[in-house]
Amino acid sequence: MMRTLGNNSANSASGRHPGSSRGFSLVELLVMLAIGTILTVMAIPSVTSGVRNYRISGAISSVTWAIHSTRYQALMEGYPFQVVFSSAANNYQIQSSPTGFAGPYGNLGSAVPFSSYPVVLSADTTLNFRPNGYVTPAVGGLTFTITYQGVCQKLSVTNYGNVSISPTNPQPTCP
Repeated sequence: MMRTLGNNSANSASGRHPGSSRGFSLVELLVMLAIGTILTVMAIPSVTSGVRNYRISGAISSVTWAIHSTRYQALMEGYPFQVVFSSAANNYQIQSSPTGFAGPYGNLGSAVPFSSYPVVLSADTTLNFRPNGYVTPAVGGLTFTITYQGVCQKLSVTNYGNVSISPTNPQPTCP
């Protein structure tokens, strides 16, 4: 004779009481939705600020690279080079003068945009680089600013091509 246990899995539905259901209630789902919405709303300004800072930093890096690259080419080739920054077109053009200081400058390649975003350069600037590494401004000055969506950074170029950026993080006003 076989005896059956009273706690058989066929008799009980996994320890549930008859009539109870699994899942979340509507109130629990609404609370989770509210918490998720609040966290998203709190994160949006931070993400927007991060994207803005990333974009202006990209433009700063592009301009800094153009300055360093042009100076390096003048040192290596042994004749004058210049980089022309256009505030209207948001681009730069590297030029060389293989005939020396008296000769005209010719374009090397095509103009390169320093950002795909609408950054603003404070003024047209042309920097001349001599073969000994000395930098002089032909148009504008050795200091200019780049602005994007209300934040800016100032670039200062020394007479020997060192670039300093202030403030280190983009700010609403430039010093």
